[in-house]
Amino acid sequence: MTGATGYIGGRLVPALLDAGHRVRTLARTPRKLRDYPWADRVEVVRGDVTDAASLAEAMRDVDVAYYLVHALGSGSDFEETDRRAARTFGEQARAAGVRRIVYLGGLTPAGVPEKELSPHLRSRTEVGRLLLDSGVPTAVLRAAIVIGSGSASFEMLRYLTERLPLMITPSWVRTRIQPVAVRDVIRYLVGSATLPAEVNRTFDIGGPDVMTYRDMMQHYARVAGLPRRLILPVPVLTPALSSHWVGLVTPVPGSIARPLTESLRHEVVCHEHDIERYVPDPPDGTIGFDRALRLALQRIRDAQVATRWSTASVRGAPSDPLPTDPDWAGGSLYRDERQAAVPVAPDALWRVIEGIGGENGWYSFPLAWAVRGWLDRLVGGVGLRRGRRDAQRLRVGDSLDFWRVEEIVPGELLRLRAEMRLPGLAWLELSVRGDARGRTVYGQRALFHPHGLLGHAYWWSVWPFHSVVFGGMARNITEAAAADERRRRGRAAGRGTDGPRSGR
Repeated sequence: MTGATGYIGGRLVPALLDAGHRVRTLARTPRKLRDYPWADRVEVVRGDVTDAASLAEAMRDVDVAYYLVHALGSGSDFEETDRRAARTFGEQARAAGVRRIVYLGGLTPAGVPEKELSPHLRSRTEVGRLLLDSGVPTAVLRAAIVIGSGSASFEMLRYLTERLPLMITPSWVRTRIQPVAVRDVIRYLVGSATLPAEVNRTFDIGGPDVMTYRDMMQHYARVAGLPRRLILPVPVLTPALSSHWVGLVTPVPGSIARPLTESLRHEVVCHEHDIERYVPDPPDGTIGFDRALRLALQRIRDAQVATRWSTASVRGAPSDPLPTDPDWAGGSLYRDERQAAVPVAPDALWRVIEGIGGENGWYSFPLAWAVRGWLDRLVGGVGLRRGRRDAQRLRVGDSLDFWRVEEIVPGELLRLRAEMRLPGLAWLELSVRGDARGRTVYGQRALFHPHGLLGHAYWWSVWPFHSVVFGGMARNITEAAAADERRRRGRAAGRGTDGPRSGR
């Protein structure tokens, strides 16, 4: 399995395990899998799909190899990166005697020359073709829009519909699309592991509904209990402008929104449903669009979103060691360190720390954080609106606004690595410890390793705001922990009171 830290891969691994398969994953950073609930049930090999040696190790004694990665967002040469990775993957699979490759690609429009496809769809099509020609029997599953809690397509649809009761939209909202529920995608992927050896082809996968994006927004509004939306398509919004529009309104950054919107220029409807011959649909058929929406919204309400579009690492994001690691290479390092004794139990302080970001914000100068997020988006970064996968719990590898959880020791330490655009590397650590006097101590440390003169200039330009931003954060986090503990004690006292008062 490649792509186990991604949106689909993170859901496919437990499904394969539940189906009785043994699973080995290939990961550039294995520790990002550490906190997944299935982590102790899989083998993990460190490596990359462009590295033949690590692929050879990962594919030893493997029957089926899943290719669930792509280089989208890695730069203007992502098509060449995808091409090289697919060739290497196919060559190593053939050399290892793998009997089946399974690839999830994109549904392409009928009758449209490949050169007219968006770069994203063109690359996905080429990857499928290279794997089919690898000499290893391959199943290429082609999907249009995947609807499920946390998918990029779902979140784009959700935020556009919820935030804009009146929309002036690009003309692609009138394009016909055949969405598919993520549960059906996972079912088809699991079933593809046992396809007959002679099967070497593409399969179109989709749900039972064909509709326009405009229809999808109206259906979402109805399912979510919102008033009907007024949607006015105009022909002047290019894919580039569309991606900026999507990036402005939704948490999905322009680098991901652009290929999604470009793919909607042409009709994407299944031309066959042959996969059913090998992976039969349930008696009640595939999941319809409205039901997929209801399932996704219920998952969000129940805080049971297993993976999100932002789960996968940002390609090109720094992976340098923390400055305190043994292999730190040295160089300039700026610090902002603060600590405070807090009159609360350690678990009360930890609840606030683990709940930081997303809807709870960053506990200081909200305008400054918002401006920093907007500036990051303007230069092509992820911005501040990625939010959280879970409102209360974090795990290594989770995205958290424009940070990534690098380390978490429950009750003790949360370390975040910055993924915003910066002229250097940045970390933020929040910690809980006890001191010799038995007090709970809150620790906060911001670290910045500058790259070049611009990096040094950046640090000193923001230094005057640190007392407000970081000082306010330390003060407000400790105050929030104290307030939370008082509320809990009050509720506990209320529950212990006899008579009618305990019910009020």
